[in-house]
Amino acid sequence: MNDGPEGSNRPNEYRETVKVRGSKSLEIHPRCLADGNELLRFYGTTAACSIGMNSSSRLCTFYKCGVCQILKHGFSIKMETHDGVMGVFTTSTCEKATESIELEERNETVRKAVILCRVIAGRIHNIAGSLKDEQVYESGFDSSDSSGNFEELYILNPKSVLPCFVEICK
Repeated sequence: MNDGPEGSNRPNEYRETVKVRGSKSLEIHPRCLADGNELLRFYGTTAACSIGMNSSSRLCTFYKCGVCQILKHGFSIKMETHDGVMGVFTTSTCEKATESIELEERNETVRKAVILCRVIAGRIHNIAGSLKDEQVYESGFDSSDSSGNFEELYILNPKSVLPCFVEICK
């Protein structure tokens, strides 16, 4: 990430915020107090450059290259809206993350990629519940569960997502 070495501390800082907020909550969330409810999640995106080919690890500047943009600048919820929910869309399986990637059929050079991430999920709101999207942000939730079984989580704060491993599909 272009934040320098301290960029990787963003999830740790966010974890501490979640832990403090969890300790003050009327409902005690043990996982929030322990580790911020840290989870391993998959994120689907694209690779539009030669990264991963012939052992290339050089990051590009292509706007359409999701892998390089994320590794350089981190995640952004500005580019994420699924089913009316703004957040970084993560899944519990690599297969679901791959299915979530939309490719333009015209561009054969763009490949699918999946990033395994550490996520500070914090307090998770079930979207099927009574709160509307804007109320979720205001009520202190850190992520939203759209599936009802934690298969699909929208992470509301991009600082809580740390990319760990990248798999680029053929």
